[in-house]
Amino acid sequence: MSDLISKLPNVGTTIFTVMSKMAAEHNAINLSQGFPNFPVAEELKSEYKKVIDNNYHQYMPMPGSPKLLIEVAQKLQLHYNRTIDIENEIIITAGATQAIFTGIQAVVNKGEEVIVLDPSYDCYAPSVELAGGMPIHVNLNSDFSVDWNKVEDVISKNTKLLVVNNPHNPGGTVFSQEDIEALEQIMDRHPHLYLLSDEVYEFIHFEQSHISVHTREKLINRSLIISSFGKTFHVTGWKTGYLVAPEPIMKEIKKIHQYVVFCVNSTAQAALANYLPKADLGQLGAFYMEKRDLFKKLMKNSRFELLDCQGSYFQVAKYNEISDLSDVDFSIELTQKHGVAVIPISGFNKDKHDDKLIRFCFAKDEETILKATEKLCKI
Repeated sequence: MSDLISKLPNVGTTIFTVMSKMAAEHNAINLSQGFPNFPVAEELKSEYKKVIDNNYHQYMPMPGSPKLLIEVAQKLQLHYNRTIDIENEIIITAGATQAIFTGIQAVVNKGEEVIVLDPSYDCYAPSVELAGGMPIHVNLNSDFSVDWNKVEDVISKNTKLLVVNNPHNPGGTVFSQEDIEALEQIMDRHPHLYLLSDEVYEFIHFEQSHISVHTREKLINRSLIISSFGKTFHVTGWKTGYLVAPEPIMKEIKKIHQYVVFCVNSTAQAALANYLPKADLGQLGAFYMEKRDLFKKLMKNSRFELLDCQGSYFQVAKYNEISDLSDVDFSIELTQKHGVAVIPISGFNKDKHDDKLIRFCFAKDEETILKATEKLCKI
């Protein structure tokens, strides 16, 4: 018998893995896991082919490709009017998840508390626990908006970090100006608090614009901001992202980063560095809005009630007129009986509370959306 003591005794296989495996086993259309199924831009593929034929197969510098760091800095200047110190304020990471993990390890110490807003991405809390910290979960409102009074109520002298995700997965919400101002006021009243802003869907927003922490002078000096090339350029399998933070925090992040991955995939970095100046990131929202609107139009005659979606490539829906099953059991039934895999929202909640909500991913080609909605409208 093993005497190994688990550092994450309450963590099992994620709901994303479970549902994707079930989708494959039952040959269901996979609208569960958040990855696009359409081709990436031809120019990006062309750049990757060029890189493969050249000498980019060895280690990159630990903080990232110098050229890619310059291009990211220019992107931040263009879109957010923010000037960063390339040497001391940015690092290329093995996807956003590694950025989140490394950032939390750098900031959080044993016994310190981290506020997580549920429903939330499932890597936040385990990363806090592995740092010796304690996740403090605060439930969002039923429409996925934030009750900032609830957030403030749980802040103590031991609270080290607040984690926010904007645009939000799974809710599809985008912070309003009032939200950002409320966040600034909380940070101002609690000067010992740091902020981790997960902005991996930063360019996927629709009628309501995304307000990045990059644009808020009151926040940037105490903020870790996470971005994802995978989400932006439909290359989730490349597992490449980046993290921006003030120099004192970045110094600690780099210490940990070098022993977690040391450096990130060299060919992906080189290809992205060459492609980034050509990419029109301002068109990404319109691209995904077409997919959102197509999904909504085709689901109009279904028995599902679609919630408002202002960002990300996820659509949340109520199914209470269809079934009394729990969201987990209903998701299993959808996959096994009706051939469409989805994600139950309770899987994003620490307390597993069930509001009879499921999440669809509409980052799919038109044929997939047509076939999936046809099945869903028959239920």
